[in-house]
Amino acid sequence: MLFTAEDHQRISSAIKAAERATSGEIVVIVSTQPQRYLATALSLAALLALALPFTAVVFGWSPADLLPDWDSLTPRDHERRSLEALIVIQAVTFGVVLGLGWFTALGRVLTPQGLRRDRVHRTALAQFRARGLDATAGRTGVLLYVDASDHIAEVVADAAVFAKVPADHWADTIDALTAGMKAGKPAEGMTAAIHLAGGVLAAHFPPTAGDFNELPDHLIEI
Repeated sequence: MLFTAEDHQRISSAIKAAERATSGEIVVIVSTQPQRYLATALSLAALLALALPFTAVVFGWSPADLLPDWDSLTPRDHERRSLEALIVIQAVTFGVVLGLGWFTALGRVLTPQGLRRDRVHRTALAQFRARGLDATAGRTGVLLYVDASDHIAEVVADAAVFAKVPADHWADTIDALTAGMKAGKPAEGMTAAIHLAGGVLAAHFPPTAGDFNELPDHLIEI
């Protein structure tokens, strides 16, 4: 379990404390599901399935090593059985490598970081819209999103916040989120990031008369 009940309470308290000083809204989401990259798994499986048999031949492997009746076969049968052996080896290699790339961390590790960051970014944007952060009265919603398996964080701000706060102002918030994950102290990283984000919002969006809480003040795990 990545977050205990106590962690959830600490994070919820941090969100409420931060929002008392601002009219902005903070939502915190963490993805705890391992990411799978089908394109990487398929590419790796296809590459190794194509390369392995021919590499084996270069290093002296022969279909005769798999066929005990090789010497009794005709030259024409040699060609047919050799082709069959290569197809079987390629199929098995493809299946095994595809399984490893899909069901283990191998696919994620071999996926370029830029592609992993792009997926996290797209997921964060989708969650931003799905959770209603783009529909607050003052357009002051801010999403803190973390992918736990990749240790990648995103801060997505709504229009009013984006207009006043440059993107690089969220660097410390992102660093706090990722540092907590990497150190094995995700709750501490979350609370530190919430405090930083709250400070940014308070500086530009102080509390207003009639302000009310529009979004949930608890950690959302997906």
